[in-house]
Amino acid sequence: MANIADFIFGAAVGGQLPTRVRRVIDAEEARAEILIGWVQLTLVTFFLALYAIAPKTSAGTPFAPVPYVLTGYLGFSLLRLALAYVWPLPHWFVLASIVIDIGLLMVLIWSFHLQYQQPPPFYLKAPTLLYVFIFIALRALRFEPAYVVATGLTAAAGWLILVAYATRDMTVITRNYVDYLTSNRVLIGGEVDKIISILLVTVVLCVALIRARRLLMRSVADATVAQDLTRFIAPEIASHIKRADQAIQPGDGEVKTASVLFCDIEGFSTLSEGLAPDTLMGALNEYFAALSRVIDRHGGVITQFQGDAVLVTFNAATAVPDHAVCALQTALAIQDVVDRQRFGPGLVLRTRCGVSTGELVAGVIGTSERMLVTVYGDQVNIAARLEQMNKSYGTYVLATESTLAATGGQFACRPIGAVPVRGRVAPVDIFEVMSAAASMPR
Repeated sequence: MANIADFIFGAAVGGQLPTRVRRVIDAEEARAEILIGWVQLTLVTFFLALYAIAPKTSAGTPFAPVPYVLTGYLGFSLLRLALAYVWPLPHWFVLASIVIDIGLLMVLIWSFHLQYQQPPPFYLKAPTLLYVFIFIALRALRFEPAYVVATGLTAAAGWLILVAYATRDMTVITRNYVDYLTSNRVLIGGEVDKIISILLVTVVLCVALIRARRLLMRSVADATVAQDLTRFIAPEIASHIKRADQAIQPGDGEVKTASVLFCDIEGFSTLSEGLAPDTLMGALNEYFAALSRVIDRHGGVITQFQGDAVLVTFNAATAVPDHAVCALQTALAIQDVVDRQRFGPGLVLRTRCGVSTGELVAGVIGTSERMLVTVYGDQVNIAARLEQMNKSYGTYVLATESTLAATGGQFACRPIGAVPVRGRVAPVDIFEVMSAAASMPR
């Protein structure tokens, strides 16, 4: 039975929805109720205008309920729309408004035989019944099958009452189809067809809405999780995953010429010894927030947080043509921030930076069950080593010759020389970067 239900209605959403997901769905339903209100208001305004300009075929009959019913419905629609803007309409109010909608329509249809001075079976041929399907369809704009069911059942019950009223005199019932169409006679089969059509449309829309609602719940839940996960990975990487034609697999990667910035807090171990864990965490969060603003401003992407260290890439996840310039600007801007700003309980968090430029691989490592989007290659290793070398040279920003060459001499620097880098056979020419060339004293 469960398989049949899933086949008809779609896979059920397992477990209870988190409150935040429930809030998103409730907000969508509240907006849908406003949309329904506007559609109903537009329709009743259109019908009022149409009635005003259309020639009257019941001239001479003092009984004309149409303008009064439409005016009353216009007022009710305005009230409901205004309330929908102020607060989410409660279920009882929506159900009551559905009964009022259908009730007004049925009373209007019933009144036709009085307006046109005909026997009751006359109103059973009124095409106004088709408006029932408009009301049912309008309720489908909201992802709540119960309201569609309520509309359909109310309409079917209302029409059944009208048929019962019209056939109080059993002599009006006929089995002759021609007689039914050409006179005020009632064909029971025809009226049953109308009720069945109302109920079938209701059932089909209800099934469609249940399927759509389950899909909506899963989609909102997945979107909420995905939105939360973007705080754990760079938005640029999340966007790449979202746009990918195929599912991301371990080993997927791309060779790029990019710049890598590795930065770390000077003497962080000593600082952390004298701080309570919550105080330390607060200071780090302030520090990372400040660095993130600088990094974002220059087009960098935070690839990893490693304790108090940050690995930043330029031109790996997103295109940054002048990536070497941006990387050095970021390193210098970080120095400016940590010089001016204090973190947590007034901490000075001086930061060492290493910058390297060259080819690297930006891609995915791990297993099919758990993956990590990162960058790896010689430039990443060099940037990390340069950050550590700052301690030996008393500097705060070190960069490779390839990085400075890529900037075209836009930065003031001091050559350190060719130094061995752990993990590499060949030495690396490194420079201390002190400022942008434009800011050098003349």
